[in-house]
Amino acid sequence: MRTLSPRRRGLVLAICCMSLLIVSLDTTVLNVALPSIREDLHALVSGMQWTIDAYTLVLASLLMLAGSTGDRIGRRKVFATGLIVFTAGSVLCSLAPSLEWLIVFRMVQAVGGSMLNPVAMSIITNTFTEPKERARAIGLWGGVVGISMAAGPLIGGVLVDSVGWRSIFWVNLPVGLAALVLTLRYIPESRAEHPRRPDPVGQLLVVALLGSVTYGIIEAPSAGWGSPTVLGCAGLAVAALVGLLAYEPRRDEPLIDPRFFRSAPFSGATVIAVSAFAALSGFLFLNTLYLQEVRGLDALEAGLYMLPMAAPAFFCAPLSGRLVAAVGPRLPLVVAGTAMGASGLLFAVLSAEASDPLMFAGYVLFGIGFGMVNAPITNTAVSGMPRAQAGVAAAVASTSRQTGGTLGVAVIGAVLAAGLSGGGGFVAAALPAWWIITLCGALVLAVGVATTGGWALRTARRTAHALG
Repeated sequence: MRTLSPRRRGLVLAICCMSLLIVSLDTTVLNVALPSIREDLHALVSGMQWTIDAYTLVLASLLMLAGSTGDRIGRRKVFATGLIVFTAGSVLCSLAPSLEWLIVFRMVQAVGGSMLNPVAMSIITNTFTEPKERARAIGLWGGVVGISMAAGPLIGGVLVDSVGWRSIFWVNLPVGLAALVLTLRYIPESRAEHPRRPDPVGQLLVVALLGSVTYGIIEAPSAGWGSPTVLGCAGLAVAALVGLLAYEPRRDEPLIDPRFFRSAPFSGATVIAVSAFAALSGFLFLNTLYLQEVRGLDALEAGLYMLPMAAPAFFCAPLSGRLVAAVGPRLPLVVAGTAMGASGLLFAVLSAEASDPLMFAGYVLFGIGFGMVNAPITNTAVSGMPRAQAGVAAAVASTSRQTGGTLGVAVIGAVLAAGLSGGGGFVAAALPAWWIITLCGALVLAVGVATTGGWALRTARRTAHALG
């Protein structure tokens, strides 16, 4: 990619942020609409889980393929295609006649979304080549997630209460079309100098692994953990994992390069991304159902109740990017893990949902933690890799986020469904889920501290050198 003027670089960053906005806004808006979708389409808890997880599962499965394809055939071309498919999928979702069709159209959305975030991050990485400038750009990029958390519940609440849940998908149309026009006009085409060849076997193994794990977890409460369906999913997941571990190292250009994980910061960023986004998706899932189905709030009131979580995330995300640029990723990760873990403890130990002050304190803590975590994940994942592999490295980080989001909804939804089927109330059924969220926060803290020291940075430099 040729050197661009500061104004043009800023415009490229803004266009890439627009794509992240519609992808992340789609998740937060949908969470507020879940009870309305459940009532209108007669869905069970598992149906609501699939409404979210069908999207994140397809995203997680295809992100690495999209990142490497962008490096190979052209990042702008793949990015523009993603905007078209995502926007078309949004229109289809708004017209879905049943839960089954909504899930299918969510998967269409996800195919387009998989072409946006990793490719956009690759564009940003190759546009902002100076490390501190890149860290600031990634901080602004991460701030968009905070914007989606702040705006999503309010936008979703207003639309669901005034027009209906189908209107939440209309938000993507003007943003997606504007981003497409600006992309074709202002983003220059770029490719990796030595892109990887396709790896269809690795791609199929990734889909089999993620799909079987997610399906088994979601269906286990109704089918039974010892049922043939769940045991078959477990067997398929183990076989796919063994296949990946045996097959990928033997390829010259694998879909998932095992050498990436020799870098302690990169491996740490992967674990942190899974943990943080599992906590986020589980947190939103639990609170949306609690506020609307237990407290009886409407969608807009539920969105307003969650503002104490969204506002700190909005303000802390760009602050985290500046901290990463100034002092490195360790401090933001310490704050993130501590705050997210403390939030989970408030609900697990003190039953914070029973008291508005405690509940809002838990929301504020979680918002601070999540706002702080996104920039260090992305910066750490791409900073230790060669620019030629930026698309794949960013895709692995994005895949880790989506995998965490998928597992968070699957696991916490399964725990909640099992508790409710046992005859317990919502608060009692949700207690194990809050401990899971607490554990996720503790993992962010522990892994963040362990993988951001001097020795870890040295492994990142050695890995980047080995990868060329």
